[in-house]
Amino acid sequence: MTSTTDRLELPISGMTCASCANRIERKLNKLEGVSASVNYATERATVEYDPAVVDPQQLVETVEAAGYRATLPAPAHARAHVDHHAGHSEGAQRAAEAGGHHHDDDPADLRRRVIASAALSLPVLVLAMIPPLQFDNWQWLSLQLATPVVLWGAWPFHRAAWMNLRHGAATMDTLVSMGVLAAWLWSLYALFIGDAGMPGMTMKLDLIPEAGAGADDIYLETASVVTTFILMGRWFEARAKRRAGDALRALMELGAKDVAVIDERDPARPERRIPIEQLAVGDLFVVRPGEKIATDGVVVEGASAVDQSLLTGESVPVEKRPGDEVVGATVNAGGRLVVRATKVGVDTALSQIARLVEEAQARKAPVQRLADRISAVFVPAVILLSAATLVFWLLQGKGSTFAFTAAVAVLIIACPCALGLATPTALMVGTGRGAQLGVLIRGPEILESTRRVDTIVLDKTGTVTTGRMELVDVALAADVDRAEALRIVGAAEDAGEHPIARAIAAAAREELGALPAVERFANREGLGVEAVVDGHAVVVGRASLMREWSLEVPAELDAARRSAEAAGRTAVLAAWDGAVRAVLVVADAVKPTSAEAVEQLKRLGLRPVLLTGDNAATARAVAAAVGIDEVIAEVLPADKAAVVKRLQSEGRVVAMVGDGVNDAPALAQADLGLAIGTGADVAIEASDLTLISGDLRAAAAAIRLSRATLRTIKQNLAWAFGYNVAALPLAAAGLLSPLIAGAAMAFSSVSVVANALRLRQFR
Repeated sequence: MTSTTDRLELPISGMTCASCANRIERKLNKLEGVSASVNYATERATVEYDPAVVDPQQLVETVEAAGYRATLPAPAHARAHVDHHAGHSEGAQRAAEAGGHHHDDDPADLRRRVIASAALSLPVLVLAMIPPLQFDNWQWLSLQLATPVVLWGAWPFHRAAWMNLRHGAATMDTLVSMGVLAAWLWSLYALFIGDAGMPGMTMKLDLIPEAGAGADDIYLETASVVTTFILMGRWFEARAKRRAGDALRALMELGAKDVAVIDERDPARPERRIPIEQLAVGDLFVVRPGEKIATDGVVVEGASAVDQSLLTGESVPVEKRPGDEVVGATVNAGGRLVVRATKVGVDTALSQIARLVEEAQARKAPVQRLADRISAVFVPAVILLSAATLVFWLLQGKGSTFAFTAAVAVLIIACPCALGLATPTALMVGTGRGAQLGVLIRGPEILESTRRVDTIVLDKTGTVTTGRMELVDVALAADVDRAEALRIVGAAEDAGEHPIARAIAAAAREELGALPAVERFANREGLGVEAVVDGHAVVVGRASLMREWSLEVPAELDAARRSAEAAGRTAVLAAWDGAVRAVLVVADAVKPTSAEAVEQLKRLGLRPVLLTGDNAATARAVAAAVGIDEVIAEVLPADKAAVVKRLQSEGRVVAMVGDGVNDAPALAQADLGLAIGTGADVAIEASDLTLISGDLRAAAAAIRLSRATLRTIKQNLAWAFGYNVAALPLAAAGLLSPLIAGAAMAFSSVSVVANALRLRQFR
């Protein structure tokens, strides 16, 4: 595909089994410049095409020529370039339809047919199975009750079978329609031509030899009850498939519907409410306590705690102040905020998350390709097997009743639907649940990697630690008050720009409030700062700066400095009025959840490795704090990928967790890349799994969820394959009645979807 390739997602209606999806996919892929994948579970075709060769309308026409229906997205959102424009598709619109039903048989219609068919079929079954209840000419009552079920209840199957027949194709509906009609027509033959009918009502035809048939040859209960079972199974399946897409729909419905904007040019700044669609980048909007934040932006006024749990999985609200970024759809849990919009519409974090989840759901795991190939030939093979079963038993002299029963059972027991649903439903539920927990799984092929990983490399800064310098300790001379030290040193550092200076100043402001003015400030590059605060001459910085001023460091303060540096922290000396009076210790604080996260990773059988460009002492201190034994320190950013490669050469299967631009090559090199979502976009793009919250515990959750999803897929495929492998020979051998076959076929698809739905309970 060229770089100008466009991407389009087409909702497909009319699909009733995996064979339908395979047929549409084959037709689309025959078009020049087209690469298509059709997902039966999501009822969507994901198409990459060359707009110079084919246009979207041709894609729709190709689908319709195959006997199905396709709908083009709204023009403004119809296409998203596969290159850097790929993120600009309309996630909200698609998510509103995700898991939606485009079958001819919508759930409400299926429900009506199930109820009516069950009510009519029950007396037919009772009369057929309980001889004492059989009154004179009971067969004719059964015919009157069964016929509406066969012709109206099973109409969706007959209609789909006929439409596919017109296009030279056969699907699951073909098998069901053939089985039900065969049982009904055989019963008509027995009643009107054979001996099972009411005396005087038989119409023997000399053209048909040995036309006599007994009451045992009437299959009205088979035709009606099988129809009811399969309708019921399809209804349950439709409801379950909708639940499989609930997570993504719920995610997209998080967004606000309207927003209170203000005009910053108007001194009075009155608010006016507008629909969210009218909000533009740069607009100022107000978020009151309890309201959803309308879109991504930066706080301009106010301070509040923001509940991000629905989007990131974090249970504790996050404090936001002017200058902090906020994400659309999160909830303002505290004070009033004024926010400037930075992203709107499809560019917001929420829409990007939805896009990533949708793309993951649209992709197929390698094992699904095998199921697709089997489904493509499944229906014709079953029809041939049914015909062969009929002929075989007739030649064996078993009689027409036995041969017919076995042939109908073969038609009805077969189920390619379970094969088609096995992988995509588990993937839908798993990725949707992941999005709710703040974990984005980029595709089904990632799942296998999570099973094999045995080593996990953790970048230190921003992953294990917060990535922000913080004041963690203050050591004072005997006659110095902590508040006084913070006020004087904090004011001097507040005029500086270094991260250490900002950390000290921020801690001083948080503890004391406003800081005094600074005079004659001087920044000594690489050494520290000098200033006058409230008449005090202040020097803050390294020991070498103290020596320049001929200031001697007291023994107790020098011991505190050495202890902090041995622990991998940064110690800053502070002197005023001609004496060194304090040591302020600054560190990139370890995230409070990192130790717990490392323990969880170990329980998953993973060997954690800390990777950092910092000095060895700092790295060992952080590693000891979180329980990591293996440390690789003083690594240049460009060499991180080489470290991962070296670990792989030792036979390890490596996962890498990072958040920075310099982590991207290592994330790409690793067998499994996990990007902290609070980090750089390039790191996220290079990863296989994205952890939206920035909480390292999400790494363990991501691996557990991926493994659980993979396990569910394998369970589903094992059941789907095993069911057909076991059921078809039993049916062909005449060991299954059509009634049992119909119930088993309905149960097979429902069981696969129900098993996938268990992932909704993942914690």
